[in-house]
Amino acid sequence: LQVVQHSHYSTLAEANRISVLPIAPHRGVILDRNGVLLAHNYSAYTREITPSRTGNLEATIDELAGIVEITPRDRRRFRKLLEESKRFESLPIRTRLSDEEIARFAVNRYRFPGVEAKARLFRQYPQGEIFSHVVGHIGRINQREIEQLEKSGRIANYRGSDYIGKTGLEQSYEAALHGTTGVEEVEVDSGGRAVRVLSRTPPVSGNNLVLNLDARLQEIAYNAFGERRGALVAIDPRNGGVLALVSKPGFDPNLFVDGIDPQSWGELNGSPDKPLLNRATAGTYPPGSTFKPFMALAALFYGKRSPQQVISDPGYFMFGGHRFRDGRPVPLGAVDMHRSIVVSSDVYYYTLANELGIDPIAKFMALFGFGSRTGIDIAGEAAGVLPSTEWKLRRFKQKWYAGETISVGIGQGYNSYTPLQLASATATLANDGVMYRPHIVDYVEDIRSKLLTVPDVS
Repeated sequence: LQVVQHSHYSTLAEANRISVLPIAPHRGVILDRNGVLLAHNYSAYTREITPSRTGNLEATIDELAGIVEITPRDRRRFRKLLEESKRFESLPIRTRLSDEEIARFAVNRYRFPGVEAKARLFRQYPQGEIFSHVVGHIGRINQREIEQLEKSGRIANYRGSDYIGKTGLEQSYEAALHGTTGVEEVEVDSGGRAVRVLSRTPPVSGNNLVLNLDARLQEIAYNAFGERRGALVAIDPRNGGVLALVSKPGFDPNLFVDGIDPQSWGELNGSPDKPLLNRATAGTYPPGSTFKPFMALAALFYGKRSPQQVISDPGYFMFGGHRFRDGRPVPLGAVDMHRSIVVSSDVYYYTLANELGIDPIAKFMALFGFGSRTGIDIAGEAAGVLPSTEWKLRRFKQKWYAGETISVGIGQGYNSYTPLQLASATATLANDGVMYRPHIVDYVEDIRSKLLTVPDVS
């Protein structure tokens, strides 16, 4: 056998002697424009169980709890991970162990086959819920993501990695943040214990993200909402850089890093305040009077009004026997274009919308991005609704009625846009019609070469 099948048995013997271990890279950090840390890593020990090497799993956990504290929350999270992550060799039952807990387990390790302590890098979000929607969070890789990585040919770079970006910038810049996995060849004895390192290819840390966001501005905006729900987007008109992107309420992204337990998930997912919804990019609302400056510009574009032209505002507008009232109790009288914006005259824009018609309004508003995704560099953006005759026919199989146009003129009716769309349109208006794609990341910093890559915002 040694002669005839030498190559075969030599390969088996070598595989039995040498263990090839992947080395997970450090994930890149995320900073605001002034260097404030929004996401970073720290090292800690975890207590992990390999179910396939454990006889009675529940009994093992019960016995282990007598040495290292395991809370009901730890157990719920472990069961959830067990259901979702069957592919992984080991799963954490406890994270962030103290030195005393590590020592206490070490002297009892022989009693727990399949249980070990591992040094892991953990992600931390020091700003908590203030940046929860925009920075996002990582989480343990699930089966669907494994299949996607295999399909894209990136699965080899995730050997030894347990985590992947799930939402926000953590997800959209996953390729930049993750880094390159290293490899270590270790000589092992017959018991599987490491004897010495034969060779090592070090991992390459992920790149850093430096954002346009200002942490102080974001905090001020978030706190300004008090107990109210809402969203705020601030954009630099000169380049499209997003200075603040707030959605309130938010959530603590640190809950998701180790695998959120069912109770915490139920509280977040079932809350009537919908803290998991990014209202700034995925919530759509009627823009109200913020729509009026764009209507005024449409009037100039189509030649329906001059800035000096005056109309009479009696406090209402009659159309088809229906009285469309102004929001003010007192008639405004003579109103030109400038005053119509200053005092927010509904009648001025009721009249204008009727003269323009719905399709010319829709055609003009589309130039400012209303009813279309902006292409911002985080996922989950809604398109909103820019009403038109074609839209209503497609959506409701009904024709458009002229009376429906009146309310559109004051940003009501079928109008429905994201706060991000409105901020982008306003930035374009402020920049004399020059539009930039809103972008949160200012540049990506290569951790090795220090080369800076700036996103294309045209």
